[in-house]
Amino acid sequence: MTARRIRVRTRTDLRTQRRRRSHRCWDHLIAAPLWPKHGVNLGTLLRTCDAVGACLAVPRLPWVPEALEKGNTLRRPSCVHWTPRDPSAWLDRQRDEGSRIVGVELTEESIRLGDLPAARQRTVMLLGHETDGLPPVALERLDEAVEIPMIGTGLSLNVAVAGSLVLYRLAGLL
Repeated sequence: MTARRIRVRTRTDLRTQRRRRSHRCWDHLIAAPLWPKHGVNLGTLLRTCDAVGACLAVPRLPWVPEALEKGNTLRRPSCVHWTPRDPSAWLDRQRDEGSRIVGVELTEESIRLGDLPAARQRTVMLLGHETDGLPPVALERLDEAVEIPMIGTGLSLNVAVAGSLVLYRLAGLL
């Protein structure tokens, strides 16, 4: 049996196969870590948003702009929008405008990540606080909750990893 030759795609190959310019803001998919705890997670999510063609919605907290600037390893403008500190009205407006609200949370009604369909309409993916998860104000506004099955001893993944997995699934890339 002969080994199959694997050819790694070059940067030029990748550039010709991907978008030539940024997507329009608020097109289809919005990652919303509205109760952030760690700045490094916001930077990771910002990079994932670029990869899947999503926007990032974050609250106006004093430390968030610096966290996003550090995390923007692409060094070009990214699709970031600001929400009020109290996101209730913002979430209601998203729903009124026809968005589906999907929360990443362990609930009795959560569907498994593998069963989550790709977003077919404008979708807001909510992420909660690293320790406390989604607050009641968010849970009551969800159309759907999704959980990421785990075998290990931890109860959950960190916000950036969980959000990235769900974004890829919603974007139809997994």
